[in-house]
Order: sequence, then C-alpha cells, then structure tokens
Amino acid sequence: MAYVAVKGGERAIDNAHAWLAEDRRGNPDVPDLGTDQIREQLGRSVDRVMAEGSLYDPDLAALAIKQAQGDLIEAAFLLRAYRTTLPRFAASMPVETDQMQVRRRISAVFKDMPGGQLLGPTYDYTHRLLDFTIAAGTPPPKPAEMPAEPVAIPHVHGILDHEGLIERDTPAGGEPFDLTREPLAFPAGRDLRLQALARGDEGFLLAMGYSTQRGWGGTHPFVGEIRVGEASVFLTPPELGFEIDIGDITLTECQMVNQFAGSRTVRPQFTRGYGLVFGHGERKAMAMALVDRAMRAQELGETVAAPAQNVEFVVSHCDNIEATGFVEHLKLPHYVDFQSELETIRRMRADAIGDILQEAAQ
Repeated sequence: MAYVAVKGGERAIDNAHAWLAEDRRGNPDVPDLGTDQIREQLGRSVDRVMAEGSLYDPDLAALAIKQAQGDLIEAAFLLRAYRTTLPRFAASMPVETDQMQVRRRISAVFKDMPGGQLLGPTYDYTHRLLDFTIAAGTPPPKPAEMPAEPVAIPHVHGILDHEGLIERDTPAGGEPFDLTREPLAFPAGRDLRLQALARGDEGFLLAMGYSTQRGWGGTHPFVGEIRVGEASVFLTPPELGFEIDIGDITLTECQMVNQFAGSRTVRPQFTRGYGLVFGHGERKAMAMALVDRAMRAQELGETVAAPAQNVEFVVSHCDNIEATGFVEHLKLPHYVDFQSELETIRRMRADAIGDILQEAAQ
C-alpha cells in the first residue's frame, strides 16, 4: 500500500525524527547509557531481542534496545531488518545440546539424576521484593560457594528412553524448511513450526502455553528438563571437508514430558514438547515446548479442539514483527478509505430513515 505525503509532510517527519532522538537521549545531565552496560546488565532483554530478532549478536541487540528506548518488539524489528542485509555463506551442523556446557539444569520429574540439579542464576527463589540496594549501587553479595566450571551432562529423558517409556527422537529426512527464505506455507511440518515458535513473541506463546494448562489443549505436562549453557557451533567448509568449531552460543533448552494414552498403533508412553531459544530464556522455552506439544495433536491422533492445537492459527499469529506491522499500520493515513466508508454510512442512514418514513406514511 502506498501513501502520498501531504504538503509539508517531509519536513514534519524530519522534525519527528529529531524530536525522537532528543526524547531517546533524555535529560543530558544524566550520563549516557552505554550499549556495553545494556549487554552486561540487561541480559534477559538482550537475549529476548536476539531470539525474536533471529540474530545471535549481543552487541547489536544491545544497540537495538538503546535505539528503541527499551521497546523490545521494536528492537527485535530493528535486529531482524539488519539481519536481511547480511550475507549467508554457510549452514551449521545441528547443535549437540547434550554436549552443552551446562550452568543451570533442573528437572521436575527426577529429584536424583546423573549430574544432579544445578540451580544456577535464577529468580525462582527470590521474594519479588524491590531491592533498593541496587538503586544505591551497593555491590552484589558474593556466593558462599563459587559455581563449578560448566560441564557436559546427558539429558534426563535418557532415563525414560532406557525403559522405552518415552517416544524416540526421529530426525526428519531432507533439508529442513527455512522460514527466513521461504514463505510460510501449510500444512506446516514440525521443523517449520519450531522455527516459527523460536522467533515468536514470548507473550503470545506464554498465553498459548497457559491455555493448554487450563484445559484448552488436553495435555498434562511435566518439565522433564530445562538446561541453560553454552553450546559449540560447528560447520563444514566445502574446501576443508571436515567440521570446525566456529564459537559458542548461549542457549536455553526445555524438554516437556506429557502423558499419552496411546493409539491403535502406539502403546501408552510419554510424548515430548520441545523448546530451544537463544540466550537465557526459560519462560520462552517452556511456553514453546507446551505449544509445540499441543500442535502435535493431529499427528498423535488426538482431537484438535483448542487454539493452541490449531497449527495455522498459532504459526500465523505468533510473529510479533508481522503482528506489529498489521496493527501499527492503522496509524498511517487512511483518508480516502475512511471518506469512502463515511459516505457509505451516510447513505445507509439516509436509506434507513427513508424506510422508516415510508412505513410511517403507510
């Protein structure tokens, strides 16, 4: 849709940009906020922007957050737009999360397990009280025990897999769907669905996941495992012919375990919901795993009756960049369209009044 600027519109837009820059800076007497401060001290925001912006770069995500004045959806939009300018020169090998250097790892289904529970940095046990020592700049307390070096720990679901009580992972054949290069299409395979969820809006996925817990999804979930840590990324350059390690990225992975009553071809067992996101994002990974399992209803022979089970509904609406474009475009000029509708309403009212007068005359 094209819009023609009204007279003086270009000057007004330039002034709006200048005013925005002044508003973004705020009071000049207050020290400017550095992107390094955002990266180091607003890590959860940085991680969310990287996930929803589909680009792993903490420095660029911090810049986007500063430029967007902390509006994380706008920041993700900026990051995703920048991503389109970057060349793509290779595809990595699948990330082996069982080799992740884990610094946080918990399970809600096994108290004692190989590797143990690692609480790590978490808000789970805080009292949710404002800490005014942070505002005062008081140095944080040192932990009584220094955390151990991150280690590689096998997945918890291997315990269930050993007894044949959980469905096996069956890698899909062929090249996975690439949502960044191919338009969204239905029916959508699980590879496409997981890509859409991984960069989907955290709030939307949280609401969808919550709906499944309240009965709008027919699942009874348990957190099999959540792990946060650093995983190595490998690729195989054609000129070398063997894998090389190009660096580490921080990931959060969630394996959700769900009871399954079985079908005519499958015995009763546990099924999986899966979530994997950039950075430290447990809430997003858990919500993703809940929704992933809900969207598998049809392939598991379950009745599709809830919004979270409707693949087309979820995948079409989880992208906050797409949603933002559709919602916020309503702010742009619609003068001609509205005048047309205004004339239509006037004509309908006149016709209705004419009908009333005609009925009264009879």
